[in-house]
Amino acid sequence: MLIKNRHAWQESENAVTPEGVYVNRRNFLRAGLAGGAAIAGLGSGLSSAFAAEDRVLAPLTYRLTNIDPGEEQTPFNAVTQYNNFYEYGTDKDDPAKNAWRLQPKPWSVTVDGMVDKPGTYGLEDVIDFKGLQERIYRLRCVEAWSMVIPWIGVPLGPVLQKFGIQSGAKYVRFETLADKKQMPGIKWPVLDWPYEEGLRLDEAMNELAFLAVGLYGNELPNQNGAPIRLVVPWKYGFKSIKSIVRISLTDKEPSTSWSKANAREYGFYSNVNPDVDHPRWSQKRERRIGEFARRETLMFNGYGDLVADLYKGMDLKANY
Repeated sequence: MLIKNRHAWQESENAVTPEGVYVNRRNFLRAGLAGGAAIAGLGSGLSSAFAAEDRVLAPLTYRLTNIDPGEEQTPFNAVTQYNNFYEYGTDKDDPAKNAWRLQPKPWSVTVDGMVDKPGTYGLEDVIDFKGLQERIYRLRCVEAWSMVIPWIGVPLGPVLQKFGIQSGAKYVRFETLADKKQMPGIKWPVLDWPYEEGLRLDEAMNELAFLAVGLYGNELPNQNGAPIRLVVPWKYGFKSIKSIVRISLTDKEPSTSWSKANAREYGFYSNVNPDVDHPRWSQKRERRIGEFARRETLMFNGYGDLVADLYKGMDLKANY
């Protein structure tokens, strides 16, 4: 009997690719865009350059917190080599191979909409680098795998407050960089670029909502959303938007990339809920990267004591 040994973070044979990605990739091949060759080139042709041009991740100064599920942390190599970041390709190892193109310094973020102090700000004016803290959060992907990651950053709510939230604002919209020179994956319409996400304002102000600028003690690697990303641990991972360039306050529910691609499968809220299956697979169990057996998925990813009140009275099966 042939036994194959995989790295702990490699996907199992029964892993499911989101339907929108699968269909789009087939369409590219049919359209004669040399999709297979181009994607292969994206992964292999640039991988050698990745080693030569890899960023040196600077250490960050931060304080420890007691926000920790007390579970074994996912190894750094897995966290940085197993990613969804379609701007760099649709395979799990594509971001690590291809994100060397990203130039995260200098970086600016536009804050606009219903705020008192709109403008375009340098990253150091958005994030208080003297007030960084470490928070160890579970990360649950909608694809039914999970990790435990020690993020470094600041709570989202106080960041929004310093720009002056105007009365009537109800939602926060986030937008990712979309630059074909830095992000070769956006040459293909896997999604409607730029990637966009959103939260209700009370969700954004919740103490768990976090803007991360690092992990494992250092700056964020490019493939993990450098230099600034959102982390919303009670929601599926695609809500935690990467490489943010715009934050907008609005009174209307913003469109979100995956909901636009397939609203039946990816709702606006996308809270981790084992009682609401994805239309093509169960959400009751998950595969923790680094573990062989699957484990039970927790409601709100185990953070219900801090977020359940946000959804009191809502039908969580209808508002998925």
